[in-house]
Amino acid sequence: MKRAIFIDRDGTIIKDKGYITNVSFVKLIPGAAQAINRFHSLGFIVVLVTNQSAVGRGYITEDELAKIHKTMEQLLSQEGSFLDAIYACPHHPDERCGCRKPEPGLIRKACKDFNINIAKSYIVGDQKADVELGKKEGMSSILVLTGHGKDTVKETSPDYVVNNILEAEKLIERIEGKDVVENR
Repeated sequence: MKRAIFIDRDGTIIKDKGYITNVSFVKLIPGAAQAINRFHSLGFIVVLVTNQSAVGRGYITEDELAKIHKTMEQLLSQEGSFLDAIYACPHHPDERCGCRKPEPGLIRKACKDFNINIAKSYIVGDQKADVELGKKEGMSSILVLTGHGKDTVKETSPDYVVNNILEAEKLIERIEGKDVVENR
């Protein structure tokens, strides 16, 4: 079975600008691409799991969301990085679907698709829903203080708190007892 790093999008790997409705709003958080590369070097697959109610609210279409994700992937690619998969919940919160974090639908689909061992995986994000999802599914949760993390830390109890995704990677490296070999 594989191990995964599940990461949130807004406020974790791209700057949180509220509802991202245009590709011009997509800006990587410094160090995000490097962290993703280092996760891969540790033997993890990296899966983006994101609530995108902008679709359900009618602010963007699913096609526009796909273009936003394509732009994000191009920015990662320019830094030599990639995501193994993207799972997005497009529903409005009032729909109470099973895929909107903290519900486990996105994670469970990824686990099935990639044969992931959830107990040996991590979730990294800046929202209470990310932490709650980790707890529900038995994963270690890492709260980043980018995005909404500084407010979130007051209302939840993640397993770990770090400043950003690059520090999350360094933490996982220490937990796993492995060193990432990279060209420095």
